[in-house]
Amino acid sequence: MTPRRLAIGMSLWAPNLFSGIRVRRFAPDWTSAEVALHVNAFTRNYVKTAFGGSMSAMTDPYFFMLVRHQLGGDFVVWDTRGEIEFVKPGRGVLTARFEVPRERAEELRRRAHGGAKVLEWFETEITDADGEVVARVRREVYVREKRRVTASRA
Repeated sequence: MTPRRLAIGMSLWAPNLFSGIRVRRFAPDWTSAEVALHVNAFTRNYVKTAFGGSMSAMTDPYFFMLVRHQLGGDFVVWDTRGEIEFVKPGRGVLTARFEVPRERAEELRRRAHGGAKVLEWFETEITDADGEVVARVRREVYVREKRRVTASRA
């Protein structure tokens, strides 16, 4: 799976497509991603600002995906929980940028070596078209080396 194909596929995936969520890009080395939420009649709340569930959904899988693609198939990686702090009403097009530097992924690889369970928090901000912060988001990612890999070394 190439980063470009995954971005297109995620944008066309029904939950994202019908929620106004578009994946703008994944970096070629899987160290970053950018996602947009188009606030419209289907993605806004009673007071016509971005629905909190849509903002949470736009941040759901991306840290997990960046870690997973950097670590490869020998690791179990999944998103375990998230927190969102709403700072101001969101209108128009909202953007979230996700970064997992190569060094951080390698640190997770080292800590999960031998089957250890690793829980790691990642943070990002959702901004509006003016660059103002609309929400602060934290996502926790679980990482563990697969048992078959650990057992093969024994």
